[in-house]
Amino acid sequence: MGNTLVSTQLKEVEEFLTVSSKRIENFLNETVLNQLIQGNNEDLYYYKLILSSLRKLLVYSEENLEACKVILQSDPFQKAAAEKTLYRIYHQCIVEFFSPKNDAWFEDSRSAYTGRNSIKFYKVVPESLHNLLKDLEGGFQKMREDLEFYETDYRTKITQSK
Repeated sequence: MGNTLVSTQLKEVEEFLTVSSKRIENFLNETVLNQLIQGNNEDLYYYKLILSSLRKLLVYSEENLEACKVILQSDPFQKAAAEKTLYRIYHQCIVEFFSPKNDAWFEDSRSAYTGRNSIKFYKVVPESLHNLLKDLEGGFQKMREDLEFYETDYRTKITQSK
């Protein structure tokens, strides 16, 4: 893939991460655990899992956003570093959004065929939390489609270099 194409892809991802991380950060800054549980202490552990996943996603997004900025400012453009970063973003941000390691929510892959949102929670959650993931999902879905190439391409390059 040419430098221009990779650079353009990295710029798009940078914009996406900027918007997504701001949304997550605003939600986390404005939301308190007590607001989520709304007196229902039975779900306290579940809401802690959700907030933990969101914080992890925010950290990954911010770290990778910084990496994008550094690579985009470098002269000459470092194509290999950019491809490695896009691969890392795919795994740390995109995959983590659709399938968090702590199983705070899950992706219903059948929803993609119906046009509905695919992120589902195991329990009923407040509307603010549901709306956050619903708002983020479109961007993450687009980035997943755009970055899936780097998943296979980067692995192929690593395998061939051994």
